[in-house]
Amino acid sequence: MPSWRTTLTRAGISDPGLREAHTDTARRVLRREPAPYVTLRLLADPALVPWLTAGLAFMNLVDDTAETGTPEQRAAGLAALGDRVRGALDSKDGPDPLLRAYAHAVRTRELPAHWITRFLEGAATAEAGFDGFADEAGFQAYLDAYAWPGVVAFNGLQYQGGPDEEQAAAWRRFVDAAQRVDFLADLCGDLADGRLCLPRAHLAAHGVTRTDLEQGRDTPAVRDLLAAECARARTALAAAEDVPDLTAPGLRPVVAAMTELMAHQLTAVERAGAGALRKDVGYGLAAPLRTLLRARAQRPRRR
Repeated sequence: MPSWRTTLTRAGISDPGLREAHTDTARRVLRREPAPYVTLRLLADPALVPWLTAGLAFMNLVDDTAETGTPEQRAAGLAALGDRVRGALDSKDGPDPLLRAYAHAVRTRELPAHWITRFLEGAATAEAGFDGFADEAGFQAYLDAYAWPGVVAFNGLQYQGGPDEEQAAAWRRFVDAAQRVDFLADLCGDLADGRLCLPRAHLAAHGVTRTDLEQGRDTPAVRDLLAAECARARTALAAAEDVPDLTAPGLRPVVAAMTELMAHQLTAVERAGAGALRKDVGYGLAAPLRTLLRARAQRPRRR
C-alpha cells in the first residue's frame, strides 16, 4: 500500500493547499469510518482513493447534519450546509477543508452537480423528516430521494464525468439491497431510537404491530415477517450482482468485497430471526478479515 503522500501524487494532486485539505479529510474519515477507509486504502487504485475519501466524508457530513438535533435544528443545519456547499463548488477556496477537498474532487472528476443537489434536497426532506414508510412505494421513494443520490455523490467520483445511465441504474439496485440489509441488521438500534424502518404495510400483512417489534416478541407472525423481509433483501442482492462489472476497474475489488459482506450480514440476520429485535447484527471480525485478505490477494498488481 503506497503512502498517503504517494497516493495524493498518483491522483494528480500537487497543490500544497489541496494536499493539506485532502489529508485533513482523510483523517476525518479514518476517525469516523475506519473500516471503509482501510478497505479503500488496501483495495482501491490509489489514483481513485483521494476522490472517494472526499466523497465518503461529504456523504457522512450530510448524513450527520440530517440526523442531529430537533427537526428545526436539522432544517437550519442543512440549509446552512447547502449554502456552504454551493460556495465551495463556486470557489477554489473556503474555510472548511472537507468541503474544499470535496469540491476539488467534484470539479476534477466532473461529477454532475444535480447528484449533489438531489442529495441535499433529499436530506432536508426524506431523511431529516423521516417518519417511517407506509408501504413499499414509500421505501422506494426514500431511495430515490436520498439514499441513491447520496451514494452517487460519493462513489460517482470513480467515473470521470460521472456515471452513465447504466452505471447509475446499477447503483440504484445496489442501494436497494444495501438499505434493506442495513435496516434489518440495525432493527434493534433503530427501534430504540424511535425509528421503524420496515414498511408499516408489511407489518400489517403479517398481523405484527410495532409494539411486537419494540418488545422483541418471538412469535410465528414476527418470524414470518422477518423471513419475508430477508427474502426481499436476498432478491435485491441478486438483482445487484452485476454492479462490480459496471464499476471502474480500480474500485471493483472494493465493491466485490462490500457485496460479499452484505450477503454475509444478511445470512447472519436470517440466522438470528427474532433475535435481531434484541441485538443489532454486525459483521463480526472473522468474515470481514477473510474477505479483505482474499480481495487483497486477488487484486491485480499495479506498477
